[in-house]
Amino acid sequence: MAKEILVLTGSPRRKGNSDQLADAFIRGAAAAGHNAHKFEAAYKDIHGCRGCNMCWSSGTDPCVVKDDFFQLAPLIESCELAVFVSPLYFGGFTAQLKCAWDRFYAYGRKTGKDRIAIKESALLLTLGDTDDATYKHAVGTYKGISEYLGWKDRGIIVAKGVNGKMDILKHEALGQAEALGKSV
Repeated sequence: MAKEILVLTGSPRRKGNSDQLADAFIRGAAAAGHNAHKFEAAYKDIHGCRGCNMCWSSGTDPCVVKDDFFQLAPLIESCELAVFVSPLYFGGFTAQLKCAWDRFYAYGRKTGKDRIAIKESALLLTLGDTDDATYKHAVGTYKGISEYLGWKDRGIIVAKGVNGKMDILKHEALGQAEALGKSV
């Protein structure tokens, strides 16, 4: 059965390494008959969570902050799998991805739990460094959020040593991402 998949990217570099990784996953998912929806957070006007706890106060909207998150919300409410894709900047996710991801908070609250369709998740990372310690905190954050929201982890792919714009084209992670897309 075909799945609806949200591929949420955070790189501000068009056609960069993490973008290529996302596209490889999408190719694999499409080959398996799934529908992947790529949402590029870096090109949207999404503000961070304000921690106001006014989620769903209107009865219909996840957040009181009116911005491009309202383009993402329908995908959160209709896709069964979320794939988060980001380069690591200074040891963490890009600010653009983090702003969008923090707004998922509304769906972790009691009033939002029945509206979220996502049940599974995956993480695709790129980084220029080759040291495993560099990405461990980001992976921990992903695992913590997935656990909080009750998602089953479908996989984590880390492409180390890809700093130049097209370094990913020679990296095994592209094939791994495509295989992961086919396997979901």
